[in-house]
Amino acid sequence: MPPPRRSIARALPGTLALMLAAGAALAAKKPAAPPAKPASTAAAPAGAATAQPSVGPAGPAWVQRSNANAMVVLGMIARFVPEQASMFGVPGLDQEIIDIKPGYEERGRQAGAEAIATLQQKLASEKEAPVRQDLEIMIGTVRQRMEGDSLTRALLLPYVDVNGTVFQGIKTLLGDQIAAERRPAALVRIKRYAGLEPGYTPIAKLAEDHLREKLADPALLGPSKEELESDLRSGPTYLKGIGDLCKKYQVAGYEEPLATLTKQLDDYGAFLRASLMPRARADFRQPPALYAYSLKGYGVDMPLNELVGRAQASFEEIQTQMESLAPLVAKEKGWTVTDYRDVIKELKKKQLVGDAILPHYQQRVKDIEAIIRREHIVTLPARDMAIRMATDAETAAIPAPHMDPPRLIGNTGEKGTFILPMHVPAAQGKLDFDDFTFEADSWTLTAHEGRPGHELQFSTMTEKGVSIPRALFAFNSTNAEGWGLYSEAEMQPYEPLDGQLMTLQNRLLRAARAILDPGLQAGTVTKDQAMRVLRQDVCCSEAMATQEVERYTFRAPGQATSYFVGYNRLLETRSEAQRALGDRFNRQAFNDFVLSQGLLPPTLLRKAVEEDFIPSQGGATAAAKPARTN
Repeated sequence: MPPPRRSIARALPGTLALMLAAGAALAAKKPAAPPAKPASTAAAPAGAATAQPSVGPAGPAWVQRSNANAMVVLGMIARFVPEQASMFGVPGLDQEIIDIKPGYEERGRQAGAEAIATLQQKLASEKEAPVRQDLEIMIGTVRQRMEGDSLTRALLLPYVDVNGTVFQGIKTLLGDQIAAERRPAALVRIKRYAGLEPGYTPIAKLAEDHLREKLADPALLGPSKEELESDLRSGPTYLKGIGDLCKKYQVAGYEEPLATLTKQLDDYGAFLRASLMPRARADFRQPPALYAYSLKGYGVDMPLNELVGRAQASFEEIQTQMESLAPLVAKEKGWTVTDYRDVIKELKKKQLVGDAILPHYQQRVKDIEAIIRREHIVTLPARDMAIRMATDAETAAIPAPHMDPPRLIGNTGEKGTFILPMHVPAAQGKLDFDDFTFEADSWTLTAHEGRPGHELQFSTMTEKGVSIPRALFAFNSTNAEGWGLYSEAEMQPYEPLDGQLMTLQNRLLRAARAILDPGLQAGTVTKDQAMRVLRQDVCCSEAMATQEVERYTFRAPGQATSYFVGYNRLLETRSEAQRALGDRFNRQAFNDFVLSQGLLPPTLLRKAVEEDFIPSQGGATAAAKPARTN
């Protein structure tokens, strides 16, 4: 589940970019009111309902109390990034748009400080352990985003990919699972983005004015040249995507406002080419302090030397396994080649084309579900999983397979959707992926993005319930992607030989990411070297390798390392449970427990396993264990 292009996130102080990388996971995500406002949030619209939001069923009393506390942070997001809050499921915000009016940075800092003070006050009087933990999660999240705010303000020019921001803001209102009565709000948002309603200034002008003001400071770094060129190249695709969505979902009267907005965004693009491009960096590397922050924000808790060392050892070990397995695959297929690279090339020749892709993946889901039930891997919901092909605009936003999560708050039956893009926009045209449209790879891709992977992560929360802090604010890429990679490994032993080989190939990619991403940012690896590793050793297509290198260099530096870290941390936690329980360890019970915890980061998940899961299965609590001796 790769991160989207940074668009709204770049328009905000870090304090307010809460959870944006999640659709990273979450970021691709009935008129009423926003939540009860803390000290610094906007008032609710007149006449709006005030029901407390929740993720899934209301749950026990502690969950309801924790959800009430979460209104402090949700209210802050609703004030500054209503599109994001609306995507999460907070009602009453469908017509509202992002606040980047003059002074928004100072307003954001003040809002963050007030939110922390309010949460700390609640923590001081709270006695129940899980509510205290959720309060600590939210305080830590806001503090971390404030740290990012300080760093980006001190180091970077405030460049905003306005086209991407606007596209995401409209996309959250127009979709097959969006209630029809919500869709007209897309027209209101278009008008407000264009400054066509009283009290609104065109978003492109706000972004341009703020950037012009900061361009006078020579110490602030611009975006990388590649990043800026990529954003400018994708702009028309985003605008066409908005028009296509409005047409598909019959948004009446969108044409003229969208034409006005398009002209404004074209002018903004011309300004960027003339004024920002000269400040664009040939060196894509983030300043070291910002890269360290990025890693922390994605949940990467390993020192870089340890991370790279473990990844290099894992890379070599996985290659050895692939070298042993590839001849067996070749023998089964009647091929003479035996090197894993050549075997994968042969497997890729059996490409699924056009209308055959979706039926194949739908059948693969059924195959995997049958294995999950037979082998008692995890508890499955009694409903089908949604899969569809990506549009061009969606591919521009997230150029890799991903899960588009459902809204988490107030979900009324919306399902996460497994999205398959078929090409990546590039300077020379469209590069076709061949990495996930061949039969052998559909096993591991479905396990990761679908079941038992991300789709099950999110459906468990919306269908069984979890506190809002554990669903939204505990999230980081490490815990989400760790489960995805773990899901691949859970399914591997039961797959056909070619599926097993591709599961290993995908695991090899995750180890490569943990080597190449830090290497590129440190300057010890060049882009050509990274492309060579990805193309020759990992066997990625040019399109896949291109989007991988873009991810490491400017889309989301640091994020790609989170898969390897999350997977290893989850294996460590499982190993601890197995040692504590011995023969009493039950895999399905463990996996169900992990999913029931929401999106807890590894340290908190390990604590929950030690204090709750192990005792529930008849094992000793951490406090009751004898002390270790040398």
